[in-house]
Amino acid sequence: MAEAAPSEGDLIVRREGSAGIIRLNRPKAINAMTLEMSLGIDAALDRFEADPAIALVLLEGAGERGLCAGGDIRGLYESSRAGGDLGKRFWRQEYIMNARIAKYPKPYVAFMDGLVMGGGVGLSGHGRHRVVTEKTKLAMPEAGLGFFPDVGGTWLLSRAPGELGTYFGLTGQTMNGPDAIHARFADAVVPAGKLAVLRELLTNVRPGTLSSEIKTLIDGFATGETSGPVAAMQPDIDRWFAYDRVEDIVASLKQDGSEFALSTLKTLNEKSPRGMVVTLKLLRLARASSSLEECLVREYRAALEVFRSDDFREGVRAAVIDKDRNPRWSPAAIEDVMPKMLAPYFAEIGPDELVF
Repeated sequence: MAEAAPSEGDLIVRREGSAGIIRLNRPKAINAMTLEMSLGIDAALDRFEADPAIALVLLEGAGERGLCAGGDIRGLYESSRAGGDLGKRFWRQEYIMNARIAKYPKPYVAFMDGLVMGGGVGLSGHGRHRVVTEKTKLAMPEAGLGFFPDVGGTWLLSRAPGELGTYFGLTGQTMNGPDAIHARFADAVVPAGKLAVLRELLTNVRPGTLSSEIKTLIDGFATGETSGPVAAMQPDIDRWFAYDRVEDIVASLKQDGSEFALSTLKTLNEKSPRGMVVTLKLLRLARASSSLEECLVREYRAALEVFRSDDFREGVRAAVIDKDRNPRWSPAAIEDVMPKMLAPYFAEIGPDELVF
């Protein structure tokens, strides 16, 4: 018997059997997450954690297009233009929640069907049981917005095998389901047509069911695929992206000259030079970090600087507002990104620091 929420707005929270259901409910926006939705998810996690009748939490997205296309970029853009503080409030709430999901005491299952980008990765990629399908398209495309992979993305990307995380973080290229598993962003590929049956079983597990038992249940529906087309290119990617400077990565791709290398180079040339330099530094720092929280603190510092930047507003304008796909980055070339430009992204921010 489903226990409905008082109202079904942008977020649906309810109990179905022994499962606490969190459904993102903005299908026309591919469930892009607002601050209010994030606060609602946090409240739901409180409620489900305290309820002994809840065996697990299940995250899903309404509609056919995907789990979540990311954060409400348009709202952040408008606040940035007006000198507002939505970035500070939204990202603080979101990042603290990302860390909470990673340590949630009950099994947390994410159905990552369809599009999963940015903030959608933050809601799902830190969960205990991450289910992808043949329709999954997972990406961290923030460098194309004058931003960087946040929501703990630098932690996840830096834990991918070899230089795959560097590749996905800088290019924003899409992972399919099997590649998401290879890159350690997901745990099992389940055919989309079997999700309904799996979901029914998950809502009927007994309270107190161990996470290992949930994994066994999910694995019974899994295809067993563990790598996709990008994984097949890993030896080349590892060679090209092994450098600590974006200029050296670009030079390596130019020198290789293969079709895939030149295609990758073309993709990088579309991104914000400043966004890519900040992304690469964050990824290298994350590789040496010992916790997700450490990465989130660093991401929050950088995000507040991004929020103030022309590059962020220009990236969103070109991709979301005017949709001319012709951003005018500042600076326009990687070699013009000076250390003094980078320093504010990594500086301590005193009383505004993220605290867990």
